[in-house]
Amino acid sequence: MASLMELKEIFRSADAVCFDVDSTVIREEGIDELAKFCGVGDAVAEMTRRAMGGTVTFKAALTARLGLIRPSYEQVQKLISDNPPQLTPGIRELVSRLHQRGVQVFLVSGGFQSIVEHVALQLNIPTANVFANRLKFYFNGEKYAGFDETQPTAESGGKGKVIAHLKEQFHFKKVVMIGDGATDMEACPPGDCFIGFGGNVVRKQVKEKAKWYISHFDELLKELEER
Repeated sequence: MASLMELKEIFRSADAVCFDVDSTVIREEGIDELAKFCGVGDAVAEMTRRAMGGTVTFKAALTARLGLIRPSYEQVQKLISDNPPQLTPGIRELVSRLHQRGVQVFLVSGGFQSIVEHVALQLNIPTANVFANRLKFYFNGEKYAGFDETQPTAESGGKGKVIAHLKEQFHFKKVVMIGDGATDMEACPPGDCFIGFGGNVVRKQVKEKAKWYISHFDELLKELEER
């Protein structure tokens, strides 16, 4: 197991950095915001807490939550326009600095493609670098028709599969995963370094187990200035 000093060196010399989105890059949980918007906020928030704590499989939790929300295409678009995701302080500067250093930045999320792509555009991250879940709607574009279960991010262990794919496709030697939840922590390995993030919400299991745990992205900016 790598020491904290070794993890910091991996981060400073990484080829690619993958960020979780909900409660990491943005302040809220996208699925909870969508649930509130659709009038089933409390029930879905409780399911999210259980999913993030690692007590149920991600796909089971996602299926159950979406089964309650059943969002229409119009509702998803209205959520983005009326209540756009709020970027976490420091993330814009950190992503910009990584880009300046020639580091590839990816958003790897159990959230929804349309919301995550909106976030990517704000951070100058190409939409090709977004891995997230795709909602499906019936041909009239209105009613919810499920989600694309073939996406790796739709299941537990999916973020690790994305990192393995990135390593194979781009021949990255060092990939860092940054996130607040159990699904982020379990992506390393194949990720080379996990950084737990508690700036928006603290997940007890992650805080206790992560060798490197931060509360603000400024801590990572400082690490990059060391070199």
